[in-house]
Amino acid sequence: MKVLVINAGSSSLKYQLYDMTDESVLAKGLVERIGMDSSILTHKPTGKQEVTEVSEILEHTTAIRKVLANLTDKEHGVIDSIQEINAVGHRVVHGGETFKASALVDGAAKSEIRRLFDLAPLHNPAAVMGITASEINMPGVPQVVVFDTAFHQTMPEKAYMYPIPRVLYNKYKVRRYGAHGTSHEFVSKASADYLGRPLEDLKIITCHIGNGASVTAVQGGISVDTSMGMTPLEGLMMGTRSGDIDPAVVPYVMNKEELTPGEASSMLNKHSGLLAISGTSSDMRDIIDGYEKGEPNTTLAFEMYEYRLRKYIGAYAAAMDGVDVIVFTAGVGENASLLREKVLSNLTFLGIELDKEANKVRSGDPRRISASGSKVEVLVVPTNEELVIARDTLRIVQEQA
Repeated sequence: MKVLVINAGSSSLKYQLYDMTDESVLAKGLVERIGMDSSILTHKPTGKQEVTEVSEILEHTTAIRKVLANLTDKEHGVIDSIQEINAVGHRVVHGGETFKASALVDGAAKSEIRRLFDLAPLHNPAAVMGITASEINMPGVPQVVVFDTAFHQTMPEKAYMYPIPRVLYNKYKVRRYGAHGTSHEFVSKASADYLGRPLEDLKIITCHIGNGASVTAVQGGISVDTSMGMTPLEGLMMGTRSGDIDPAVVPYVMNKEELTPGEASSMLNKHSGLLAISGTSSDMRDIIDGYEKGEPNTTLAFEMYEYRLRKYIGAYAAAMDGVDVIVFTAGVGENASLLREKVLSNLTFLGIELDKEANKVRSGDPRRISASGSKVEVLVVPTNEELVIARDTLRIVQEQA
């Protein structure tokens, strides 16, 4: 079976085509600047030359059509016809309380995703556009939706409820949902496999650290707490997001600066975090470069970022009454060895001993960076959210057969 995985944004569309007989990637790519006359499609067929095409792509239906044309092209294609695609899997950010697992796309599923637009106004509408575009271009091909929030639906009430009037939960489902669930699920399972230990016996703290970042406490294979909240704004300091702040800051600043709710949201989501403190960049590579040069603002940005990440790890060790494994993943987590070193060197009370040389090694494979005498295993595990989507898609389609 071949599964096409789609991650649709408001003006972009990422894709990967899997052959599920061996879970190999046949091709992957990205469509950027959808809605413009200078849209860019980058197509990367495995074992063949990369192709870049600039053209007018005004909406997602055309984007999908061009993706399929590249996948079936005689020169740089990887399949002979669209009929070889047996199923399509879609990443959807927010599934609310309705979707506790991945689901087959039908009318009810699409209606519910639309109902949840308010909880993910930037992401869920784009997902629906991707689903609709796929239905138009591949009629009759089963589609599956895989939710970032589903893995966290195992959290207990004491972890997901906010201490605000309960009527807000009863009426509007205001609560913690989390995000990056496919990544946290993948790396926790991959860590147990790497260590050769049963997932059910482990207390794992997974750190998905990219431009967006979250930490999850995984106990016995299930999520028991996570740092992102009702939206992806809560939790860690991030590239452009503030993470945790005193809620009273928002109305105070809105009053002083005469900001609208939309402007306040934009400030916290797009103009805060590393970008705000450094004054120059939201990219951890730039922050580390400035830190190593002793630049005051980037040094403060780095130290705040590290401190807040370390506090969450400590909190989740307390929440689970211990920790067996700490995992770093995603762009920053996998590549920023200095950040890992600083975080771990300040967690020695947990019995962590870092192997500094192993920490410096770059690899695309799971690897241990803790020393042999460390009481806590520390791993770097490359995430693969697309593979999780492909696997869930395959499973659900086979169950429906």
